[in-house]
Amino acid sequence: MQDATIAVDIEKVTKNYGSFTALSGVSLDIRDNEFFTLLGPSGCGKTTLLRSIAGFEEISDGAIRLYGEDIAGLPPHQRPVNTVFQQYALFPHMTVAQNVLFGLQRLRKPKDEAQARCAEVLELVQLSSFAARYPNQLSGGQQQRVALARALAPKPKLLLLDEPLSALDLKLRQAVRVELKQIQKETGITFIFVTHDQEEALTMSDRIAVMSAGEVQQVGTPRDVYEAPRNRFVADFIGETNLLDVTVTSVTGDQALCVLPGGREITCPAAAVVDPGPGHLSVRPERMTLTAPTDALLSGRVENHVYLGTDMQVMVRLEDDEVLTLRVQNSDAVAIPAIGSEVGIALEAGAARLLAD
Repeated sequence: MQDATIAVDIEKVTKNYGSFTALSGVSLDIRDNEFFTLLGPSGCGKTTLLRSIAGFEEISDGAIRLYGEDIAGLPPHQRPVNTVFQQYALFPHMTVAQNVLFGLQRLRKPKDEAQARCAEVLELVQLSSFAARYPNQLSGGQQQRVALARALAPKPKLLLLDEPLSALDLKLRQAVRVELKQIQKETGITFIFVTHDQEEALTMSDRIAVMSAGEVQQVGTPRDVYEAPRNRFVADFIGETNLLDVTVTSVTGDQALCVLPGGREITCPAAAVVDPGPGHLSVRPERMTLTAPTDALLSGRVENHVYLGTDMQVMVRLEDDEVLTLRVQNSDAVAIPAIGSEVGIALEAGAARLLAD
């Protein structure tokens, strides 16, 4: 029996375009009332998966179930799913209210019911006073909210969002994503959000599926995928990281003993079962601090500084020629070593993680 808390059950879904495989055996469980994000670079399969859930793409193999019902064979208009696209596709000759009412009228909702629902969703997206305006009289952020209101009006069980913020400038994106998360909480509708923007995914999501080359690399909370990446792709794609070449000398349970560049040893958690031999550690720039070179785990020479406002990016070239990037908070109390200075690098407890590959 299907678990009632699972909104979308994606089981071994494959999508082929001739000899090209866009999705390769993807399996995911997306929970009821969850803000779930598909994150990855262009061409990773995230939009193909979203379109498959919506019914715009026919899958080659596998199953897609919505609240326990197999919907893989249903056409888009028979699925209780709505989509907000990157291009909002508002009707330019219709007012804001008419755009929102359009879908309700197609569903033959009674006039009074449709009007009441239109007013309700416009209030939800804070556009009640804009009901009589036309799309060309709105800002990009307001148009995005009209598209969202139109998609929410029929009360879908599932709302799909295909990079809906990408056309907005940075400050507007930051404001709208806070509103979008709040709207998801208020409506209780399951949202599946597609983006290539790691910051969007980390700030908005309950859970994230990181995708690459048609496969899911890791699923977890924002903290999971950032603090405990499974492999090199996830570590490198989510935020900034340093990938250190190490030698794994022994593995006990989920802990590995590794030899760092320069010869010192460190024990750290392993992302998966690994064998002794060459490996890679992931260390976030903000989890390292500069120290005196004496007795430091790592040592090298400062190669460059980059001023970032709240903090400073400091690049250090190690003795084996690897370059590490650290983030140092800008403060009058913090002295940034001059370029060319010899420095040591200390790692916070638990900062290093041995990756699966």
